[in-house]
Amino acid sequence: MNDPANQNPTPPLPVEKLALARQAFRDFHARCFWFMRPDAVIVEEEIPYICQRLRADGGSSGFQLAARLCQ
Repeated sequence: MNDPANQNPTPPLPVEKLALARQAFRDFHARCFWFMRPDAVIVEEEIPYICQRLRADGGSSGFQLAARLCQ
């Protein structure tokens, strides 16, 4: 029988999510976050916004990263 727990990868831990969001901000700055300071400090509360911008302007790689980040 299929176990739903085995079908979805484990979501990243909060510390890993924050590190991933910060890396995404740096990697996609010119494409998705051009209106923000490049040295902005990303905090945990901004992760949903990072996901939103990645989905909107990040192309397929940004969309996939947002799916991983916002599990």
